Amino acid sequence: MSYLDNQLNAFKSNLTSVSHKISNKRTVGAPATSSPSPAPSQMPTSGKHDLKRKRPETSNVVYSQPADTGTGKNIMTQVTYAIEYLKSKGTEQTLSDLLSYLSLQYTADEYKRTITTILRTHDKIDYDPSGCGGQGSFSFRPIHNIRSGEQLLGFLQSQTTVQGLNVRELREGWPGAEDAIRKLEDQGKVLVTRNKKDDHAKMVWPNDPSLAVPIDEEFKSIWHKIRLPEPGVLADDLERAGLTPTNKARGLKMKPKVQEKKTKKARKSGKTTNVHMMGVLRDYSHLKK
Repeated sequence: MSYLDNQLNAFKSNLTSVSHKISNKRTVGAPATSSPSPAPSQMPTSGKHDLKRKRPETSNVVYSQPADTGTGKNIMTQVTYAIEYLKSKGTEQTLSDLLSYLSLQYTADEYKRTITTILRTHDKIDYDPSGCGGQGSFSFRPIHNIRSGEQLLGFLQSQTTVQGLNVRELREGWPGAEDAIRKLEDQGKVLVTRNKKDDHAKMVWPNDPSLAVPIDEEFKSIWHKIRLPEPGVLADDLERAGLTPTNKARGLKMKPKVQEKKTKKARKSGKTTNVHMMGVLRDYSHLKK
């Protein structure tokens, strides 16, 4: 029995030493955090479809067109909106009015100083430091600084050429240009050309009253009694007189070409050159059809 006792004691001692080593390895390899590891049942299961590469989702954004961002966050976009606002108002506006319209009254001071500097030096804006009671005013600067009928007449009379003034350029800084031009036209102070489609004024010239010569009613009645020929009758009368109307192109009458009939020429026989072999070669010309 002593031999079996010795074997049993040796086995117990080996088991104790091995269990001590295993516990030390677990202590050394354990992570610093004390958070429990997730249970195997909580691990996500990955299928075959998860191994495939996911394609990026396609968007319907058109990159060639600017995005519609409302009032815009870019500073030059804000300047553009401020210019359009001044153009629509047609009056002087303060800086606080512009910032309130652009919803920038609560932005950073550095951003406000930057946009103020740009507005003061912009070529489409007139800045007056003493305007609006010393607060400083901003107004739209049009191509022509004309905002009344008197200013329009003065500008037209000061021109050294007879070139008319484009009404579209006037409307850029003067919203009421159409109504004022119509009143001046009714008074005979300006000459106006209009579009046939919408009857809007297109060009305007000064009208010199000294050139208006009175004409007797007798001559007016004689003039209106003259009957103009019909459009087709005048052209026929000119052709009968041997004249060509200006609306008809002069065309040379070409003689018709007579097509000549092609005749087949008789085929000439070739010249015999093998005279020295007349006794050797045979003549098969009689076999030709």
